[in-house]
Amino acid sequence: MNNLKNKVAYITGGSKGIGFGIAKILLEQGMRVAISSRSQEAASKAAAELSKDPSKILPVASDVVSPEAERKAVQSVLDHFGQLDVLVANAGVGHFAPIDALSEKDWKDTIDTNLTGVFNSVKAGIEALKKSEGYIITIASLAGTNFFENGAAYNASKFGLVGFTQAIMLDLRKYGIKVSTIMPGSVATYFNDHVPSAADAWKIQPEDIGQMVADLLHMNPRTLPSKIEVRPSRPGK
Repeated sequence: MNNLKNKVAYITGGSKGIGFGIAKILLEQGMRVAISSRSQEAASKAAAELSKDPSKILPVASDVVSPEAERKAVQSVLDHFGQLDVLVANAGVGHFAPIDALSEKDWKDTIDTNLTGVFNSVKAGIEALKKSEGYIITIASLAGTNFFENGAAYNASKFGLVGFTQAIMLDLRKYGIKVSTIMPGSVATYFNDHVPSAADAWKIQPEDIGQMVADLLHMNPRTLPSKIEVRPSRPGK
């Protein structure tokens, strides 16, 4: 994996935020990249911003909550690029409320997207990744180890995602597949309806997570950083 030129990555939730930042860096590394969004229009718009070359970028419409949609998305990647080397399971949502106010709908949406959605993406890509002896990277959160008020749904999804990722890392090593989870703190993204601005300059930038993904892919194959916590170097003012 040290030579990333023409390797293929599929990034879920790649139309903005962290997923978009990862796609940008991997394209700069010479990789071919597929990005997904629930909206084909959003995926296509983001793809056009990332590259004008359809041999390098593929926009895909898929909701990770649907196993069938993810199977179709991975098949689209294989049909277009002929292989899959890296799966970045990034798609996520956030609903925050105290437990007495947290709705069943918001609980289900959070767990279905942030946890079951990753399961769906991994299951869809696993056979192709066995063939390429590829890499799975999940984007979790420091909320996967630090609980907080109003975070019951989000904490549960991210604690679960960290555990899921570490377990499948042990399952898949024998196939030559590497698995890591990245657990960011504050990132300048559109998450939870936030609009990034100059006031977010102190935060981790999406491209920083992209560089971390590239660094993992460049790591000597005998070494596996399986769980990575990352936070801003300095606290916000």
